[in-house]
Amino acid sequence: MTHSKIARACIGGLVLAATLPAWAQAPAAAAAAAPMFNGGDIAWMLISTVLVLLMTMPGIILFYSGMLRTKNALSIVAHTVAAAAVITLCWAMVGYSLAFSHGSPFFGGLERVFGEGLIGKKVGAHIVAPTIPESVFFLFQLSFAIITFALVLGATAERMRLGVTIVFAALWSTLIYAPIAHWIWHPEGWLAQQGHMDFAGGTVVHISAGASGLVAAWVLGPRRGFGKEPMVPHNLLITVLGAGLLWAGWFGFNAGSAFEASARAGGALLATQVAACAGAMLWGFCEFMRRGQWSVLGTMTGAIAGLIAVTPASGFVGFNGAMIIGAVAGVICFFSVVGFKALTGIDDSLDVFALHGVGGIVGTVLTPVFATAAIAPVTATVLTNTIGAAAVMAYAGAGTWIILRVIGLVVPLRVDAEQEKVGLDIAQHGEMLAPNA
Repeated sequence: MTHSKIARACIGGLVLAATLPAWAQAPAAAAAAAPMFNGGDIAWMLISTVLVLLMTMPGIILFYSGMLRTKNALSIVAHTVAAAAVITLCWAMVGYSLAFSHGSPFFGGLERVFGEGLIGKKVGAHIVAPTIPESVFFLFQLSFAIITFALVLGATAERMRLGVTIVFAALWSTLIYAPIAHWIWHPEGWLAQQGHMDFAGGTVVHISAGASGLVAAWVLGPRRGFGKEPMVPHNLLITVLGAGLLWAGWFGFNAGSAFEASARAGGALLATQVAACAGAMLWGFCEFMRRGQWSVLGTMTGAIAGLIAVTPASGFVGFNGAMIIGAVAGVICFFSVVGFKALTGIDDSLDVFALHGVGGIVGTVLTPVFATAAIAPVTATVLTNTIGAAAVMAYAGAGTWIILRVIGLVVPLRVDAEQEKVGLDIAQHGEMLAPNA
């Protein structure tokens, strides 16, 4: 076909389309408006989703389980898996819609309840991630909702009842996590409109989990024997394996938050690795200066501190910014973990607030300081991000207190003294890792 014939055919098609009735033009208009999905972006986001899910199961499970006493090592597995299951159902039913559909500056609407519009031939894209199907975006955000609550469980370990955890997970993910995600990660959110910068969850994930864990530990009260008897990890090798899975999964956590296979995703991955290593080195150095030893657990915990702090900044900072943020977090989180329980008397079993809450605050506050316009627009100031961090802490903390107090009116929040003495593995689950442990 010659160029002149092609031109005449195109013109004829346009004229014909213009003369069609509205009902006949609608399919063509819908096709023109269909999202342009990118296969590379879809593949990367599917991989990132799996990486983040692996951070919870088995990452968090191993990391937390190894740090508990033998008699409670399996209980954290049961609580984490049960929470992941109920959060998945609640996220599909209403949580995702409250977080990521159109609504008010404080929470979304109900247009995506029960997964409406996420599966089928007409599936579209979310405004935040225009090159991937919304179902993939839904799954990636689900993996964040799951791990955020899984972090909270570290604060309540060795004493909370499984049934309470299930109800707590359902209410917390729907009433606390979903609105916070909407505030910051949906363009309509009130903190998003102020320019709050949180690339991958320093505020949404770590500050909310840290504040909620702290309040939950306070409401439940300390473990029996807290401060009087040793509560040492039963298997540090398991903990190190879990930390390694967390470290690897964090690449999907941070780089996946670019929602595309791009240079920005690569930069976020680089920043993630640099901050983790800086955190590990500075934590180890502080530990060596304080007691003359450099522990394996300390090194891995320092890496986690660096990863936490760089999370909000990973898509905004370069090498130098990531290194400084990781180093600062390594030092501040070290002293927080060392001194927080003694200072407050709150038995946050696995230092959720001292690590995730404090690390999230450090990263959130420092993000505008080291963000560079060469990577993305710098929309926040230190004040802007500090306001966001304070708002999330207050809302998550107060909401957690209310939820647990309401549950406590119906059933006891923690196991009884005898069950706690025997251990949750036997008392709540009828299983154990080793006889007579």
